[in-house]
Amino acid sequence: MSDEKKIIIDEDWKSQVQAEKAAATHPTPAESEPAAADIAAANDPPMPPASMEMLVTTLATEALMALGQIPHPLTNETKLQKNQAQYLIDTLDLLREKTKGNLSDREQQLIEAVLHQVRMVFIAATTNPPAAEPSKLAT
Repeated sequence: MSDEKKIIIDEDWKSQVQAEKAAATHPTPAESEPAAADIAAANDPPMPPASMEMLVTTLATEALMALGQIPHPLTNETKLQKNQAQYLIDTLDLLREKTKGNLSDREQQLIEAVLHQVRMVFIAATTNPPAAEPSKLAT
């Protein structure tokens, strides 16, 4: 055996490096698809399991938003919408009536308590409109 070491020179290394640089700066459509899927997943998050509690709290939250108690998530504004609030409260009451006898004790207590609370907020919001800001006196 000879003690000489053979050196293998790859003459095409420069073109390979340039091709790798080009691929890194311009991703192929297959490489960009996972990013699009991640964006779609962020815009459509997983939902909790459907339940009576979730339905009741969703309707109550919408009613509180219509009563100006919670800001709208898109506009961040609070605005009294009496007709919409009344509709949502009536929907909760209809749900309570139609499910009577078919709910667990916990579900029945929840819908009764939420309905009572939302009705009280409705009365307060519609009979006592928010006071205007006090005028500032010049000093």
